[in-house]
Amino acid sequence: MLIEFFFTLKDAKIPVSIKEYLILLEALQKGVISPSLDDFYYLARTTLVKDETLYDKFDQAFGLYFKGVDTVFDVQSQIPLEWLVQRMKRELTPEDIARLEKFGYDKLMDRLRELLEEQKERHECGDKWIGTGGTSPFGHGGTNPEGIRIGGESRHRSAVKVWEARSFKDYDSERELGTRNIKVALRRLRRFAREGSQEELALDDTIRATANNAGYLDIKMQPERRNNVKVLMLLDVGGSMDDHIARTEELFSAASSEFKNMEFFYFHNCVYDYLWKSNRRRHAERFLTWDVLRKYTPDTKLIFVGDATMSPYEVLQPWGSVEYNNEEPGAEWLQRFTQAFPKFIWLNPEPEGLWQYRQSIAIINKIMQGKMFPITLDGLDRGMRMLSK
Repeated sequence: MLIEFFFTLKDAKIPVSIKEYLILLEALQKGVISPSLDDFYYLARTTLVKDETLYDKFDQAFGLYFKGVDTVFDVQSQIPLEWLVQRMKRELTPEDIARLEKFGYDKLMDRLRELLEEQKERHECGDKWIGTGGTSPFGHGGTNPEGIRIGGESRHRSAVKVWEARSFKDYDSERELGTRNIKVALRRLRRFAREGSQEELALDDTIRATANNAGYLDIKMQPERRNNVKVLMLLDVGGSMDDHIARTEELFSAASSEFKNMEFFYFHNCVYDYLWKSNRRRHAERFLTWDVLRKYTPDTKLIFVGDATMSPYEVLQPWGSVEYNNEEPGAEWLQRFTQAFPKFIWLNPEPEGLWQYRQSIAIINKIMQGKMFPITLDGLDRGMRMLSK
């Protein structure tokens, strides 16, 4: 069985070797793990994958190969009952939804603190307690115009705060593009300049000088041609951006290819006081936003990439982040970036026709001084023209 698994990893372009495969088999023979699919996953990843950037490809290959066989490994394991198990998905009429009260951010947080102190057991389908499938603004799987999601997966994406640790995957810079037109659109931004020492042959000048010299070779040199444009790309990841992974990966791959002097960082929903470069290690390896602002020169071209779809609190309010209590609102950090880098744009994967229905998009577009463009060929062309001015 594991021979086919080995070739599945090879097909996924993960550089596994026979030696690593034999180490995995030896570990299984010696019983270093329990008969659990989860334990086998971590053992296989530890022995077969040597580069963290390949973890996402490994996860996809592992899930593809072992899909549906978890009961073979876990037949005797005890599965604990989760506190928040979504047993039903309740659908409400538009009239019911309209009657639901919006608390407002401050009241919402105060009410959550009260319920955490009072509630002693699990609840479902109610309108007060933290539970599942109801109309309460606390829990998950229910229907409320704004609330705090605790556990579970998002249905309506209207949560003001998500009370759980999140894990996002990095965008793949090696993804093959569906079209090379994205590269052509980005290429408009490139600026080449002659600088440095005379290191390369000036072919046209040499031919011209040789001809003028009655055929005697007259070699002419010129400074090496270099790509001088510097790009700082800040990418939104996770949450509603999961719907736009393919398009964002195409853009990221093209940008990585076209801009040799490009740096990138990740954020979630809005920029706050820290950024990160690896989503798997984002809680351990963070980069202070102040340091990023100071590190790069003002002639750096700044490109935000995100759908700008979130609760307005996340942009305008202190402690508005869905993940932690930020002391300063996201709007202040966005303004600091626009002041530090005069050449900036925001690229949005959401269709431009939907922007008018997203309050947060209007807020961020105003902060961006109207320099928000869709990730379409026309939008990219307009964005690169704006950065080139």
